[in-house]
Amino acid sequence: MSTNPEQAVSVDGSDGGGGGVLDARRLRVILVAVSMALMAVIASVSGLNVAQTEMAVDFETSQSTVLWIINIYTLALAALLLPLGAIGDRVGRKPMLIGSLLVFGVSNVVAAFAPSAGVMIGARVASGVGAATIMPITLAVITSTFPEERRGKAIGVWTGVAGGGGILGMFLSAFLVDVADWRWLFALPIVLVVVALALTLKSVPNSHERSGHRFDTTGALISVVSVAALIFCLQEGPDRGWTSGLTVASLVVGLVVGAVFVVWELRRRDASLLDVRLFKERGLGGGSITLVVVFGVQSGIFVVLFPFLQAVLDWSALLSAASLMPMAVTMMMASGLAPRLSVQAGPRATMSAGIALTGVGLALIALLVSVENGYLSILPGIVVMGFGMGLAMVPSTEAITLALPREKQGVASALNDVTREFGTALGIAMLGAILSAGYSNAIDDKLDGIPEQAADPAREGIATALEASPNAGSSANDLIDIARQSYIDGWQQALWVGTAVMAVLFVYIILRGPNTPTPTTTENQAEGAEKVAAG
Repeated sequence: MSTNPEQAVSVDGSDGGGGGVLDARRLRVILVAVSMALMAVIASVSGLNVAQTEMAVDFETSQSTVLWIINIYTLALAALLLPLGAIGDRVGRKPMLIGSLLVFGVSNVVAAFAPSAGVMIGARVASGVGAATIMPITLAVITSTFPEERRGKAIGVWTGVAGGGGILGMFLSAFLVDVADWRWLFALPIVLVVVALALTLKSVPNSHERSGHRFDTTGALISVVSVAALIFCLQEGPDRGWTSGLTVASLVVGLVVGAVFVVWELRRRDASLLDVRLFKERGLGGGSITLVVVFGVQSGIFVVLFPFLQAVLDWSALLSAASLMPMAVTMMMASGLAPRLSVQAGPRATMSAGIALTGVGLALIALLVSVENGYLSILPGIVVMGFGMGLAMVPSTEAITLALPREKQGVASALNDVTREFGTALGIAMLGAILSAGYSNAIDDKLDGIPEQAADPAREGIATALEASPNAGSSANDLIDIARQSYIDGWQQALWVGTAVMAVLFVYIILRGPNTPTPTTTENQAEGAEKVAAG
């Protein structure tokens, strides 16, 4: 492996890329290609959230069906990440990326012209399948193609897109809904896919695993059932209730089947889909836990932040999405800085600093947020939080990919993505539940003198409180003020819980976080590099 930053890893030129050495220019094109593909996937996760009302009207369907249109994409994505990432390692990363981009692009075209909710749900499932291949393959292309001296910076770019891309996608989606029609939301991922596909065909080299073992089909199927059940539980729990039969059943199925997966993989040893014994290592364990918590906090904050901007401050969806851009910018800046800090200070110190800053950001919002000072009261907190998350995510991602051999990078990348999806679902469920409980407790103590026909709906949430305020007669303005302050009270409780979780994670990473790759990991990657074959 060359140590010259203007040179790169040697690969076979039979993929049509021309030549056996990837120079700096081609590496940049590869990075742009995988970043465009990843941006398309990330933008599709949150894009439809801004068009729920429009979809319900166009399809003449219920809110629960609209939520399924949104959530089925994430469910399919999370459930299929691990098996499709492993298949990509075997079949070849370039053909899998090309195929998944085609599936993703065509399904988005179908969704854009869907005549009914049923067709839309089918298109979203297909999009989720394509996304479940794109996400792990894009990171695997980086870790299996880029030389060691460039890999950290490339992972930083990938992580910045993964973290900040959702905010950018949400802003562009809100803009399209505001100035055009909700169906134009699919134009963004379609354009990104076309660009990524053209660049992939021209510049991305192929690599795959040479394995003497049969694919672990049983392990793959077990993982799909376990992940799908757990994600379903986290998605449906807030709406159906955490004690409902379906919620409890999906939780039990997810946990039991997950335990079966662990036992099965332990028995398979070298032929396993995922060597679960590697979670004992600091890198894989610490990196995975950090991503679960950081993405959980980020997603949970987004869920409670939008009602604050729209219901409390009375902002439009477009302005609300634009207000998150400072977080996206600082997150991407920190993601670019993190690889250098990780080399100089070590991954554990970099992760710890990022986790600490994220916790400080949450505490700043909790301390400063107010109705009177509006957006300016939360701006310092979201900027600090964005920078902290960027610092924490990059070394966490690299720690996970370093823990598995190079020929298993599709699996490593998929595991990285699964932790993100679990964190997202868990954070939304937990912080959303804490906010709801805090709002209910706060508003119950403040409704004296408010007519019952307005007070009863107000207990359900801030949106219904504002809608019912005209029924309060002369107390309408009082009810609006009460609802907004109660929302702030509930949000502060959720923020303090998030701060406490980050404090616990900080202590854990200080004690058990990754520092430098172990000799075993380095040897495994060297052995894996010899097994990687180009196209």
